[in-house]
Amino acid sequence: MNVKFGALALGALLAGSAAAREELNIYIWSEYTEPELTKAFEEKYDCKVIETNYENCEEMVAKLQAGGLSQYDMVFPSDYILPSMIQLGLLEELDHSRIPNIKNLTDTFTSPSFDPGNKYSVAYQWGTVGLIYNIEKFGKIDSWKAILEADDSTRFSLFDSEREMTGIALAYLGYSMNTTNKKELMEAAQLLIKAKKKKGYSGFDANVGGFSKVQAGTLDMSFCYSGDAFANFKDNDHLSYVIPKEGTVVWCDSMCITRKAPNKDLAYKYINFILDAKNGAQLSNYIAFATPNKASLPLIDKELIENPSIYPDAATEKKLEFILDAGANTAMYGELWKMIKTR
Repeated sequence: MNVKFGALALGALLAGSAAAREELNIYIWSEYTEPELTKAFEEKYDCKVIETNYENCEEMVAKLQAGGLSQYDMVFPSDYILPSMIQLGLLEELDHSRIPNIKNLTDTFTSPSFDPGNKYSVAYQWGTVGLIYNIEKFGKIDSWKAILEADDSTRFSLFDSEREMTGIALAYLGYSMNTTNKKELMEAAQLLIKAKKKKGYSGFDANVGGFSKVQAGTLDMSFCYSGDAFANFKDNDHLSYVIPKEGTVVWCDSMCITRKAPNKDLAYKYINFILDAKNGAQLSNYIAFATPNKASLPLIDKELIENPSIYPDAATEKKLEFILDAGANTAMYGELWKMIKTR
């Protein structure tokens, strides 16, 4: 046998094997995975996880409708938009026999109102939207008034999330975050438009954008997801996160398989892998969001599990509200948001 030819043949074989390595394409919020956990999944199933990020649910849905259904295996939508995605035929109905660890979900996230029977989704993480601010400058803050009716010397941004930002304005005014009362919605819109006219207003920030600016000192306060705050609190003693007394949005992001997913088998394995007790705890301890996994709770770091801003106490829970699918009123909310952003 020609030694040179044999070496070339072996090299081609190995290259072909590497090229055949399975891929799992996930479309997910930024900074929402644990690198070591991803690596462990890749090693266990001899695959490659390819992560693409989005900053809001509306962007994600638009991408799926524009051809992403056959591009991505999994998406991680928030609770309020799931019913619309189901109605649009974007998601695969789940086979629970392929997800044995689904039994680890807490009662709250077993058959939730936004997806009865977990037919299309399995909870990934949950949390709240709160106020991130410079406590050294302002002392303790307990109301949304500090930002929604900020004085001109306060540097702040608004939250670039249609339903959550509108919902918080409604909560501050004493209304349901899911109201369809046009008078109440208009009042919330005017509150936000008025806030935009303040000298310290800097624009809309999505996801971790507002936190990063408060951390850097270019803003005094902004809106922030609970886990994004606590995952970055180290060496930031001047920062504080609070769930204001008027209440706020509680949300749940779920793992879903797209209807035309190229690798549904690997997607099922990923869901079950995340629902493992140890893996679920490792994920939540790293990104500092609350786990929906009852088997993971005993393994959550003490500083997290005892923090009421991550795992709210009973009194705080009463002030939290899930954003519901607007259904026939979706267009009305969209027009309201357009008015808020353009005026």
